[in-house]
Amino acid sequence: MEQLTVGEVVRAVGGTLLGAFTDENAPVDGVGTDSRTIRPGELFVPLTGERFDGHAYINKALEQGAAGCFTARERESYLPGKFYIKVASPLRALRDLAAYYRTKFPIPLIGVTGSVGKTTTKDMVAAVLSTKYKVLKTEGNLNSREGMPLMLLRLDRSHEIAVIEMGMSQAGEIEYLARAACPDMAIITNIGDAHIENLGSRENILKAKCEIFRYLKLEGVAVLDGDDELLADVAGTLPFETLTCGEGENCSFRARDIRGGEGVLEFTAHTPEGPLALSVPAPGRHMIYPALFAAAVGRRFGLTPEQICAGIAQFRPTKMRMNVLRRGNNIAILDDAYNANPQSMRAALGVLSDSRSSYKMAVLGDMFELGSLAPMLHAGVGEYAGRCGVDCLVAVGELAVHIADAAERAGVPAVFRCPDKGSAIPVLKQQLRPDCAVLVKASRGMAMEELVDYLKQITTEE
Repeated sequence: MEQLTVGEVVRAVGGTLLGAFTDENAPVDGVGTDSRTIRPGELFVPLTGERFDGHAYINKALEQGAAGCFTARERESYLPGKFYIKVASPLRALRDLAAYYRTKFPIPLIGVTGSVGKTTTKDMVAAVLSTKYKVLKTEGNLNSREGMPLMLLRLDRSHEIAVIEMGMSQAGEIEYLARAACPDMAIITNIGDAHIENLGSRENILKAKCEIFRYLKLEGVAVLDGDDELLADVAGTLPFETLTCGEGENCSFRARDIRGGEGVLEFTAHTPEGPLALSVPAPGRHMIYPALFAAAVGRRFGLTPEQICAGIAQFRPTKMRMNVLRRGNNIAILDDAYNANPQSMRAALGVLSDSRSSYKMAVLGDMFELGSLAPMLHAGVGEYAGRCGVDCLVAVGELAVHIADAAERAGVPAVFRCPDKGSAIPVLKQQLRPDCAVLVKASRGMAMEELVDYLKQITTEE
């Protein structure tokens, strides 16, 4: 973060200085939310949750060197030389500070949201843009109400463009984030079942994702999945230039001649400016969408066909997002353990199905936040596993039993039900064999990367 003054911060968040500190010209060199990692000169933001209250760590943060803090309530005492800014909500103040800071950098910003593929799309778009521009892109899981403002606060004068991911679990959260980001382009990757427990229906999920348009600049551009029925209906109703991406006849950026190889996807992208021969260094037919989104953004910002093709070719997936780990004895571990919902499970099973390995094993765990639809949606994944030709299914967790039951009915030859990861370990050891592809996937809370680590332990490097 580039330096601000205490006075700027106070005015940006509508706060009030408490205690004896009055120097509004004092510098603020950064922002932190963890008292354990706060750095000298930073502003400490005491976030609160169901089981914690950051106000309890204000003194620790200040003693660690923080220059000052937000606080939602007056303090019993104030450390000398430290500033305290009273705000109604530290979380909202963090967002408002990020919104102010964003105005200091009049560079284009691409906002990315959707049910599936946000991170892959963000990374693909950033890879393409980086062939011409210095890009700030969302790192790790900093796409939430707490995290996205911290990403905006990483902008500096060297950046020429930003690609910012926006996540949500409730209605209103995308609007909350978009208000700070004020995107010049808004990408919605698709509308799926993720968070349907909180939102009730895919139509409500659509409404929540479309909140991004409330702060899209009037001269901005919307980029949508043209093969998604709900988004296709939206495409003609927006007061912005709208581009659609997919395989459909009416898509602005359209994939044709799709060919999948071992760990790569090749296709021709038909664009308004002519065809592009694209090679994506990641498996799965679903990878056409992030590549098309990236091509659409690249053309909008003046990249040549050669730059777009080179950017897509240099894309690398984020850790635990369909990383193909090659092991000895022709074993491939498809590490897609970061998260899961019904749509991404099907896409991952499609990648497993396309594998050239003679034996295909799926290690699938629970998908969360599906509410009363969870049994049906898990069963749908199991049925799809049968259609994909899976040879062995290892279902891990309470909800994954529904995957197992449906997979058995769908004809998967070997099905194992494991209540937890510990009980899955002997099954994996027994079932793993040469010339085998193993997919590992579940919701984040299942921490299935532990099983990926075990598979790496019992195999050798290629």
